[in-house]
Amino acid sequence: MSGNFGQDDGFFQGDYGNQQGGYDMPYTQSGNDFGNFDYSQGGYDMPYTQSGNDFGNFDYSQGGMGTAPPNQGFNQPFSAGNVPYTGNILTPEHNSFVQQPISDEDDYENEPPLLEELGINFDHIYQKTLAVLNPLKATEQDAVADSDLAGPLVFCMMFGATLLLAGKIHFGYIYGLGVVGSLGMYTLLNLMSLTGVSVTCVISVLGYCLLPMVLLSTAAILTVLTGLVGTVLTGLTVVWCSFSASKLFVSALQMEGQQVLIAYPCALVYAVFALLTVF
Repeated sequence: MSGNFGQDDGFFQGDYGNQQGGYDMPYTQSGNDFGNFDYSQGGYDMPYTQSGNDFGNFDYSQGGMGTAPPNQGFNQPFSAGNVPYTGNILTPEHNSFVQQPISDEDDYENEPPLLEELGINFDHIYQKTLAVLNPLKATEQDAVADSDLAGPLVFCMMFGATLLLAGKIHFGYIYGLGVVGSLGMYTLLNLMSLTGVSVTCVISVLGYCLLPMVLLSTAAILTVLTGLVGTVLTGLTVVWCSFSASKLFVSALQMEGQQVLIAYPCALVYAVFALLTVF
């Protein structure tokens, strides 16, 4: 077998360069220009330019590739939905600078004071203190219904401090008797009233009405209360405290006609505090 192929070797000899039909891609004579097709011939929709460096520079004005409609060119402004975008990267829309309304949660300028958020109202404290010192004076319903615990805490501390100045350390007894007395009055008032009462309301009223007992403990620093004068003064203080407490309970719970029934258990509670003061 020869190293060169001839006509008699049995292989098919084809002249691809001279054939005219059966192939869509014409072949050029230059080996370096393989693929430079002549798109000007029929059968192609994309026109071809003669320059080899301008491959892909198509003329969209001609038919065949499907040109875009006249109103949808590349120079049309972008629009999202039916709202066209009228701004620019350097000149944004005017609506973007409109200040958004501030919600109530972020309105820090109109926030209530801290003491009001904690439930400490000095006006109500002042009115309830005056109502205890002067039981015959009328008291506003809002002030009585306010279950303030700041005033009772202060009066309990003052009561313990005055007893301490008199040489009596009874802080544990004060808080213990206060809790037991408040729970007893809470149970009793829930049985007597139609609307019911909260524990904080009972503690608030009993704590504010402890103020006359603070005055009695202050007098115990200066004098001895075991004599006749001290006994009378102690009795008047217990009546004062129980009358003030019963009046506040009647006003807060709307229990007209039952003040005497409420004053009796209140007198028992304050009588125990009076015993701590005298002895």
